[in-house]
Amino acid sequence: MQSDHVIRALSALAQEHRLAAFRLLVQAGEQGVAAGLLAEKLEVPPSSMSFHLAQLANAGLVTQRRESRSIIYSADYAAMKKLMGYLTENCCGGMSCSEDAACLPTEQRKIA
Repeated sequence: MQSDHVIRALSALAQEHRLAAFRLLVQAGEQGVAAGLLAEKLEVPPSSMSFHLAQLANAGLVTQRRESRSIIYSADYAAMKKLMGYLTENCCGGMSCSEDAACLPTEQRKIA
């Protein structure tokens, strides 16, 4: 993943309503959620929600599809995985990075 894509994705998530919407979409799974329902759940005006979802789509974090009169948004899990991979690529100085080991002091991590 290129740094400009990472910056665009992190910028899109660096806003309260967009982060909340993305988290709901991640939880919803592949079936996604209609834009109107997201606006309702987050108590955001539909026009504002459309703007936020467009920002997430522009960042490549969500996909959209039309179903009848609704636009359904879904988290793009492949993009999310690439972003997480980029962020954790060099974590723990090349040592074990398991959940348990990450909390250990550096000397003990080498053994884990």
